[in-house]
Amino acid sequence: MDFIFNIFNTIFFAPIVNLIVLIIRLLDSVGIPGSLGFAIIILTFLIRMLIWPLMASSMKSMKKMAELKPRIEELKVKHKEDKSALAAAQMALYKEHGINPAGGCLPTLIQIPPLIAIYQVIYAFFEGGAGLEKINKVLYDPSWKLSEIPDLNFLGLNLADKPSDFGRIGLLVLLVPVITALLQLAQSKMMAPKAVKKYPSDSPKEKKEKESMEETMEAVQGQMMFLMPLMIGYISFTFPIGLALYWNTLTIIGIVQQYLIGGWGGLDVLISRVRGNSDTVKALPTKSSSKKKS
Repeated sequence: MDFIFNIFNTIFFAPIVNLIVLIIRLLDSVGIPGSLGFAIIILTFLIRMLIWPLMASSMKSMKKMAELKPRIEELKVKHKEDKSALAAAQMALYKEHGINPAGGCLPTLIQIPPLIAIYQVIYAFFEGGAGLEKINKVLYDPSWKLSEIPDLNFLGLNLADKPSDFGRIGLLVLLVPVITALLQLAQSKMMAPKAVKKYPSDSPKEKKEKESMEETMEAVQGQMMFLMPLMIGYISFTFPIGLALYWNTLTIIGIVQQYLIGGWGGLDVLISRVRGNSDTVKALPTKSSSKKKS
């Protein structure tokens, strides 16, 4: 176990500690206040850019598999008595569409260790003397050692404070878990498939496929879609604000990447409604224009 722990520290924890300390020192050298907060954002952005190709591959694979879900359901009905035939039919379908079933999982698994390491590095800054010792211990250059924890204030907030202490800090800090949950919900909705459009000219087979796809969408947009944001929101309520800053930066970059790959996804209906309402408001005649017509 110690061997695995040492490998993790050498490959992930130590390099990330050195990178964030370097960023903090560079920001301090040019007199930028709140260097730790900005360093968390910059570090998260850099790591996410590094694993961007893996994320893109995972998202594309998951998108293709979601589109094939109705076909998979048909195969399950067709081969419900023969699991071997079902597995062979599924593999043939994936091969036909150039999908690797592990293509969505493997890239996701690979990116987990560096993200865990970032979390541990950021949390170390909120552990006082013990965290400072942990940071200084793995620095490559002795001259980089920190004599004290960097300023924890960022945009009027103390990054070590927890929203659960709102009685001491103030009610405004409750916006942190609310924003975190909303961003997570937006990303979850975007990952859901778009609404299926039905046309009078659809054949019985097309209608059946679309009905099956709608059932799949309802399952995707079920309790888990709302449970995950609530869980993340609660975690950000009980953990230091600095970790919420890290997670929200990660989520915003994920939303941008999701949009570039698959558009608005499940948010498409909401976006269309908002655009439709704004267009309706623009089309309404003003009082001045009504008077001119009269």
